This record gives sequence, C-alpha cells and structure tokens, in this order.
Amino acid sequence: MNPSDTLNAIQIRRFCPGEEAALFDVYYSAIHLIAIRDYSEVQVNAWAPADLDKDLWASRISGINPFVAEINGEVVGYADVQENGYIDHFFVSGKHPRQGIGRSLMETLLSEAKRLEVTELTSDVSRTAQLFFERFGFLVVEQRVPIVRGVEVPNALMRRLLSHHL
Repeated sequence: MNPSDTLNAIQIRRFCPGEEAALFDVYYSAIHLIAIRDYSEVQVNAWAPADLDKDLWASRISGINPFVAEINGEVVGYADVQENGYIDHFFVSGKHPRQGIGRSLMETLLSEAKRLEVTELTSDVSRTAQLFFERFGFLVVEQRVPIVRGVEVPNALMRRLLSHHL
C-alpha cells in the first residue's frame, strides 16, 4: 500500500466509551516502540507502565474526549485539544509510523481550535515529537524536566499562535 492509499483510508472521529484499552495500546506502543529512540528504558517504563491503572486511564481518556484515528476499523492514533487550546495527548501507534496519521490528527486539532476560537495551542511535547510539532508551526517555549513516577522524563512546552481571520 502506498502512503496516499493510507491517507485516504484514515478516518478521524470522536472517542467512543469502551475504546479506552485500544487507546492505551496506541499510547503504550508509541512510547515503547518510537519514543524509546529518544528516552531510556527506565524513562519509557515510568512514562507508560504496562500495569497502568485501567480505571485511572479510562477516567483520563473520557476527560480529554480525544479524536481517534482509524484505518480499516483499527484504532491507530488519538489526540485531543481542550477548550483552552492545550493538547494533552497526541499519540500515533508505534506499529503505524509515518503513514500520515499524525498529520491527519493535527489537521483535525487545528480545525477544532478554529471552531473553539482559541488564540493559541500549547502542549508538553516529547523529544520524539518536537520536530513533528515544529512542522506545524509550533515553537519551543521552554525545555522542561518533569518527574514521572520518580523518573525525569524531559519534554518541551511548545506553542503555536493562531489567527482566525475569515
């Protein structure tokens, strides 16, 4: 399948209750298969532990109400944008890299931001995703070193200013 076929096959829709486990699989694979290139094993295990509390996860996912990317009915990515313009989660399955899924999700978030009339988007972005976010006009505001489950997991606060001219 060539990349243009994949782009046509990507469907973006809102999260449906009951998909929490599928989204966890995306999250886990993105971190353990892709982010592992930029982070140590200790860091990825702290960031995405295999035994993450399922109820806590389900509560978090329903709280952010993400957009979900599917290819042929398989969940392959998800991302959210909150009413204040904050992107909390943005993950593409580590089993489906470089297929246009991230671009489709980002375009969806940009459309949603326009609908919400937010003036800027912000996100705490992993080392792995910083170049991707830069391609969409985000700039690094500050490099950070948050502690996740007792482990330093560096990221960057990134921002993109928006204009909503008609």
